[in-house]
Amino acid sequence: MSEPPGAVVSLVDAPAAEPPSRPLTAQRVLPLRRPGRWAVTAVVVVLVAQIVHGLATNPFYQWDRFRYWFLRPTILDGLGITLEVAALSAVLGLLGGIVLALGRLSGSPVLRAVSWTYTWLFRSVPLIVVLIFLYNFSALYKTVSLGIPFGPSFISFDESKLATDMAVAVVGLSLNEAAYAAEVVRGGILSVDQGQHEAASALGLPGGYQFTRIVFPQALRSITPNYVNQLIGLIKSTSLVFYVSLLDLFGSVQSMGSTYPGDIVPLLLVATVWYLILTSVVSVVQFYVERYFARGATRTLPPTPLQKARAALADLRTRLRREAAV
Repeated sequence: MSEPPGAVVSLVDAPAAEPPSRPLTAQRVLPLRRPGRWAVTAVVVVLVAQIVHGLATNPFYQWDRFRYWFLRPTILDGLGITLEVAALSAVLGLLGGIVLALGRLSGSPVLRAVSWTYTWLFRSVPLIVVLIFLYNFSALYKTVSLGIPFGPSFISFDESKLATDMAVAVVGLSLNEAAYAAEVVRGGILSVDQGQHEAASALGLPGGYQFTRIVFPQALRSITPNYVNQLIGLIKSTSLVFYVSLLDLFGSVQSMGSTYPGDIVPLLLVATVWYLILTSVVSVVQFYVERYFARGATRTLPPTPLQKARAALADLRTRLRREAAV
């Protein structure tokens, strides 16, 4: 009810003024409590600690023999052969995969049929069968000739001289790798927006220029993670070349295990750790390659491990300063 004109309002009856609130900068923000997350984290930490403790204290693993064998010349020689076979097979397999992928996307029905048949065949046959077949190829064909079908041959090669252990391993892995790489490359090319193809055709660019300068660079963003995953599988597949008498890393471990049967477990651990190192290096390279091809496709590039560490350190310093101020 309003007061009559001229009335005097008592200060005692007036409502008390509210105290001023604290500024937002002085208020402490409390994080959301997540007890379930902390409980799961504690369980995982305990399990990991138990696994590490079991690996470190179990005498069955013979870590002293592991240290002895890890850098032995025999193991390092096998590691070098593994790297050589994997590198050659990766390059040749990728080149073959690109050719097969273009054949699958070609307008020629013959090229499409041949490419599809090759991919279907080598994806269906186990790699070990391919390697053993190539290793015994000289029993089927003593010589390899180039010439007119059902006619005279112009050049002949002695297959036994060409099919060295290294050649058999590289050719077998490359043939198998090309079939899988073809699908990876084809999927990457198909992932490029159709408007890019239409824009390039509208500009009158030649087909080869369209592929090498416009389509393929964009397709690499999709090809890279998938092919690196395939490359990791290739590194592990090199362990099968032991069956064609090539002493790679796994072959050297198997040979030393036969000579020293008491060291089989530490030798297998040596091979395991080296394969972990190789695949980890490939994964690091994959991260930086993906980051390179992500330029122009994302607003911000994913941070590198060093940048993540710096950001975490800066965040920790900010928290410590806030707590010290409070």
